[in-house]
Amino acid sequence: MLHLPSGLSEDKVAKGKRKTARTLKPPRPRFEARPAEQLLAHALADMPAGSILCTSLGRGQFAVAAAQNRPCEVFCSFVDLYARNVAKKFLAEPCPNLRLECLADFPDQEFDVFALPITASGDAEFVRDMLQSGHQRLRVGGMMFVATDNRTDTWLHEELRKLFSKVTRRASERGALYSATKTEPLRKLKNFDCQFAFRDEGRLIQAVSHPGVFSHRRVDGGARALMKAAQVQRGYRILELGCGSGVVSLALALRGEGIQVQAIDSNARAVECTRRGAELNGVSTISPHLSTAEDDRDQRASDPAVDLVVANPPYYSNYRIAEIFARRAARVLRPNGTALFVTKQTDWYEETLPRLFSAVAVEPMGNYQIVRCLGKAR
Repeated sequence: MLHLPSGLSEDKVAKGKRKTARTLKPPRPRFEARPAEQLLAHALADMPAGSILCTSLGRGQFAVAAAQNRPCEVFCSFVDLYARNVAKKFLAEPCPNLRLECLADFPDQEFDVFALPITASGDAEFVRDMLQSGHQRLRVGGMMFVATDNRTDTWLHEELRKLFSKVTRRASERGALYSATKTEPLRKLKNFDCQFAFRDEGRLIQAVSHPGVFSHRRVDGGARALMKAAQVQRGYRILELGCGSGVVSLALALRGEGIQVQAIDSNARAVECTRRGAELNGVSTISPHLSTAEDDRDQRASDPAVDLVVANPPYYSNYRIAEIFARRAARVLRPNGTALFVTKQTDWYEETLPRLFSAVAVEPMGNYQIVRCLGKAR
């Protein structure tokens, strides 16, 4: 009997003409799996035996279901470290055959099944990248299962037809589920990485970006505003929170001698882009680091204080990430050191940040606002 993890809706799943009742643990609504992930979990009976590579839109619910019901290896790959950490906390009991990892790319090994849940609002180029990478990791004869919450989808169907000679579609109220068998390797692979150049104070700088990294293929306007607002001196120690492709870290590290930049991001692809950008420009003073910014292990009490913190917090988290960034900046900033936050809406910053810093000022910078803060005396 197949047991699904908490948060997956009770259902009866058909395999051919036979229907098998699925027994569920008591649901926890706040851990409810996304529709696409539910579709994959309920298709487990259709998946061939063998190792599984998958991703998750939430807390790895499909991966947990697969590991609990299959004796094979299940590898769930996350791009974001915070999402991976939440998935590990969600795991109620150990699964020796389940690996939850945060990686820039899928592991370099063959799998029998690749399972990918996506949403209709997902990034198209990122999805194409994962489809191609998943196809590469499948052994010949292995199967790909892709689920979307868009029941009227046609785009994903067409993308899969570019990779497989035959694609099976199954629609339901939750969305659409596709399956296909790999019969041969792809004859031509597309390179989704992007190398681009930008200028800072007259200097031409090379940068790298991947799909799934903020502001892929270009320099975001917020990053431009941070570069313009930042005043850097020789020997400065700088921390960039949420470095993305690393363009701000690269620009500031190249402005003078002895400048040390710690660039952190929870996105493994962003950290890899920043590392590659530093190599392209011959910069050895940037230290890219995978972190959620809540973890102080990479900023020990014995480390020198930071002179400058720069951050472009995302808008989608209702300021939760902005607050994490602000608290981290306040902890590491030397007295009278500077923290710069770029935003378009300053109300939250003006209300919250005076409790963390000795002074807070707002200055317009094109279409953005720079919130400039001074570190408190320790």
